[in-house]
Amino acid sequence: MMKKLILSLLAFVAISSPALADYPHSWGLGLQEPAGVLMQQMSDFHHMLVYIIVAIAAFVLALLIWVVVRYNAKANPVPSKTTHNTLLEVVWTVIPVVILIVIAVPSFKVLFSQGRIPQAEMTLKVTGYQWYWGYEYPDQGGIAFNANMIPEKEIDPSKGQKRLLETDNELVLPVDTVIRVQITASDVIHAWTVPAFGVKKDAMPGRLNEAWFKITKPGIYYGQCSEICGNGHAYMPIKVRAVSKEEFATWAAEAKTKFGSNVNSNITIAQTEVQ
Repeated sequence: MMKKLILSLLAFVAISSPALADYPHSWGLGLQEPAGVLMQQMSDFHHMLVYIIVAIAAFVLALLIWVVVRYNAKANPVPSKTTHNTLLEVVWTVIPVVILIVIAVPSFKVLFSQGRIPQAEMTLKVTGYQWYWGYEYPDQGGIAFNANMIPEKEIDPSKGQKRLLETDNELVLPVDTVIRVQITASDVIHAWTVPAFGVKKDAMPGRLNEAWFKITKPGIYYGQCSEICGNGHAYMPIKVRAVSKEEFATWAAEAKTKFGSNVNSNITIAQTEVQ
């Protein structure tokens, strides 16, 4: 019996550990493992908040238990009529202020890091369509392509493909590179979101929003449109393959032949499909 209990606990810990950096897992707790500079800051801030919240909840619970035990009618038949306690009032005012300052300072740092785009090493343009993404690499000789979701019936789990997350063309990006992302849309509002990178930015028609990230780990990462954009909203996955700078240079050279001559045709096809 004890052996079964131990095995059950170990299994629970295994399935409830934080999700890997690539995609959400069933029964996962917490955020996806950071794979970018921004997401690392967000994750650290999140963990700090969890510790503060747990400490506050534990303190309030202990205080409630103490009040119930110490001041119930049986233990305290003659209730106190105290109405003021200056020291107590100062303490319960100052402590929350200190807690808010402790939370505010790092939160401002995270917001500042998100909003201030450093000197970029490359630019990526993302365009949202109903219901797929278009990508352009202006610094790599005009590479441009669309990424559509692979239908569920064509998914092959034996190859590690994920339902509703695979695309026919992968977005390939280099690690250890400051990437500026310019995001827009051709029809309605979308949102380009990759949790492992700490990026979530609205794609709005007629407007060019900017964000940035720096990938720290090679691998495959997934995201999805995070703004309801119609009946195909759930079918706009984002698949990113992060590779070394050398591998990216090799891919870009090959992609120029595969996609480079299709810049205008890709855009025209996308606009036609929307209409």
